[in-house]
Amino acid sequence: MSSSHVTGILYVIATPIGNLEDISQRAVRLLNQVDLIAAEDTRHSGNLLRHLGIHCPMISLHEHNEQQQVERVLAELEQGRSVALISDAGTPLVSDPGYRLVQAAHARGVPVSPVPGPSSVIAALSVAGLPTDRFAFEGFLPAKQAARQKALAALAREPRTLVFFESPRRVLDALADMAAAFGVDRPAAMARELPKAFETIRQGSLGELLDWLQAHPEQQRGEFVLLVAGWRGEDAQDGQQGAEQTLRVLMAELPLRQAARLAAELTGLPRNQLYELALRLREQNER
Repeated sequence: MSSSHVTGILYVIATPIGNLEDISQRAVRLLNQVDLIAAEDTRHSGNLLRHLGIHCPMISLHEHNEQQQVERVLAELEQGRSVALISDAGTPLVSDPGYRLVQAAHARGVPVSPVPGPSSVIAALSVAGLPTDRFAFEGFLPAKQAARQKALAALAREPRTLVFFESPRRVLDALADMAAAFGVDRPAAMARELPKAFETIRQGSLGELLDWLQAHPEQQRGEFVLLVAGWRGEDAQDGQQGAEQTLRVLMAELPLRQAARLAAELTGLPRNQLYELALRLREQNER
């Protein structure tokens, strides 16, 4: 491609995550102006575009076809047409497809421009009442319990606020595993169905959130963002209870010495002490 060739622009446009009034004026203007919209689900996005009175050709671009669609979208851009990339809701590429397309556009010298807007991660952080100067977005935890517990054990000494997505089917199990890995007293927050008519925002310890959600089954539906305060050195993970829980998770997957070595890295406690504790735990299990 010669340097004089003018390409179109790839706009990465955030769309509402629940309240249609949250879309920006700039997003509406650009969705009206672009030549093509690449949407995660054309049926879902079609409802939004009809609501906005926008009539623009659409193609689907999701995790199963992104690799095949990249060249088609790039061809449009290199012919001078502009394309909007949108996901089902929120800001594209935050746990949504689009990475390959954006990477390829940069590699081919195509301008990529963000059109910021709704994000459930940022929205939840803004109302959680937890430190936001540093945070770590972990996305969805593994669906299987053993893998989920192992992932949480690895985060037990993470000092930044942790942000997770969770489905209604697994939210109780996830909260229970977080309480076991981080301690029931670890400060946390839960944001459900942001920012829809029945949104719920609740703050408390992990133990309190788990008890409250168990007592309110009507709140166990919808999309969840779970936020957990970072490790501060004085919570339950630094003591015997936290060390035991970490060892139990690791012992289910690893030989004893390997589990003790990894637990020492995670908790900061002496390896010999943890190996002796692992031996006692194994004896308890064998009784």
